[in-house]
Amino acid sequence: MRPLVIGIAGGTGSGKTTVARKIAQKIGDEKVIILEHDNYYKDISQFEGKKIEEINFDHPDALDTKLLIEHVKALKNRQPIDVPIYDFTTYRRLPQVKHIEPKDVIIIEGILVFVEKELRELMDIKIFVDTDADERVLRRIKRDILERGRTLESVINQYISTVKPSHLEFVEPSKRWADIIIPRGGENEVAIEMVVSRIKTMLEDKK
Repeated sequence: MRPLVIGIAGGTGSGKTTVARKIAQKIGDEKVIILEHDNYYKDISQFEGKKIEEINFDHPDALDTKLLIEHVKALKNRQPIDVPIYDFTTYRRLPQVKHIEPKDVIIIEGILVFVEKELRELMDIKIFVDTDADERVLRRIKRDILERGRTLESVINQYISTVKPSHLEFVEPSKRWADIIIPRGGENEVAIEMVVSRIKTMLEDKK
């Protein structure tokens, strides 16, 4: 049986990761792989000497989506992969990788996962998590300060200069590719249950 591939997109701080984890828990974690697009950020050395503040990390060019596509294709063919591990405090990929064996369901999660046509076409279900902009920016501030060692000033400057413009240029327009739109993110238990029910039906049909 070829695995089922689910794409989950949405703005920064929208609750994509929460939705992905809740779906995985309800399907059964032993059956699900979650691939985070964030792990495929290019190493800082690939930006031709640019300073951190000069790089738009919310632009598709900042990510190695080609490698992600190769990995999804491999998993669909029941082949294992080695996922890069990205350190957000140093903007570098670590020497270690995360080895992943194929499973029945592959969830691809990230703000830009619907932008590349080749990646979209690998997905059986495309979900867009739609959350209020004010709530998203507050979540991003909290995450970047607590988890990624950023200062409040740097997070605000980045949001104004690159995050918001890239959201309007790339993320929001990608909503049109979604099969399902989930308002309010991980809090929307009804929508998540409906998605899980659909996934279970599709898995049964693949047997």
